[in-house]
Amino acid sequence: MIKILHTADVHLDSPLTSLALRDETLRASIQSATRSAFIRIVDTALAEGVAALLITGDLYDGAQRSAKTAAFLTGQLERLRAAGIPVFYIKGNHDAENPITGEVALPYNVHVFDGRGGKVQLAGADVWIHGVSFNGKHAPDSLLGKFGAPVSGAVNIAMLHTSLAGAAGHDNYAPCSVADLATLGFDYWALGHVHKRQVHSEAPWVVMPGIPQGRDIGEAGPKTATLLSIDKGGIAVEEVPTSVVSFFGHSIDVSGAENDDEIRQRIRSSLHAPIEGLRPDDDAILRLTLKGRTVRHWQILRDRDIWGETVSQIAEETGRLWIEKLSFALEAPGTAADTSAAEELGGLMAQIVSEDGFAAQALAEVDEVLSQLPAARRAALLSDEAALSALTKMLAEAGSEHLFALMKGASE
Repeated sequence: MIKILHTADVHLDSPLTSLALRDETLRASIQSATRSAFIRIVDTALAEGVAALLITGDLYDGAQRSAKTAAFLTGQLERLRAAGIPVFYIKGNHDAENPITGEVALPYNVHVFDGRGGKVQLAGADVWIHGVSFNGKHAPDSLLGKFGAPVSGAVNIAMLHTSLAGAAGHDNYAPCSVADLATLGFDYWALGHVHKRQVHSEAPWVVMPGIPQGRDIGEAGPKTATLLSIDKGGIAVEEVPTSVVSFFGHSIDVSGAENDDEIRQRIRSSLHAPIEGLRPDDDAILRLTLKGRTVRHWQILRDRDIWGETVSQIAEETGRLWIEKLSFALEAPGTAADTSAAEELGGLMAQIVSEDGFAAQALAEVDEVLSQLPAARRAALLSDEAALSALTKMLAEAGSEHLFALMKGASE
């Protein structure tokens, strides 16, 4: 039995992005989450006694030079060297733009494939590792032509950083299809680049292991690396956990709740579900939604800031759960048509929000406020003029809804 561990898209020192990180305790504990995930990868390699670790691109995150990152990486790779475990590494688009790449004297157990491609035999095994690195930041064309033929009668593993036929949120690099890969005769394609894990094929194996540490709600759930077990019967594949903090979306139904005590109890009892499948020492960051129909509808919306703090405190009672954002998808209790002054004013506010003159004035005021932000922060919030209009509309509707909740909450 030969075991090989496959990971990709480590993005060392890439920051986690979450409103929950405003909490100083949480920020301090997970600011090195990508490093912790890599340590878990190395720990797993040692515990499983693997014959090799494969890193299929984007080991680094960006162009920032960091001596600490280099020292950390070297130290972890030295742990593998001491155990006689070789590392095979191909550069992806993020590695190609990082000034550290190629400058750090990596331990001699690390083999970095270059842009011309090549193959290396595992010591004492009839297993060959093939790989091709990016030559620069972009790889608009297929790299399959740079792979040599598989070695006849051996197990052949190919390493490639690619978007395949395209993936949402990822640049279209080294494009190819699963069918293209299958025709080349390799037994296992160790892919990288797309951050969502996916097994595209089992004959041959075509595996995108996904990012080992999620960085925001768009990379939700626990993350893993892929462990290959090779014997005479072929190749078997399993996931091994790597992430130290996981992002989740979660909703709690408060339908029928008659008072705030009941709502708080439902929140407290429901917040344990997202962490049940995590390791005991892992954290979770939650984007939470309260939903359902309750007589407390307007009071909850009126006191949304208080509920935000309440939910955060309940989450912190678990010692490992943190709230990134609290949203509301509540339904008002069914009542007969209300012709109260609050209802009339609510309708008037909704009408005003939709008027062109109001929209133009609101747009100018939001633009003035945002102009006080640093250029980089403003650019991150607003990619174009349409984004400014969308933000203004959202703020106006949210303000109208909040004022209406204040009036209804006071009257009921």
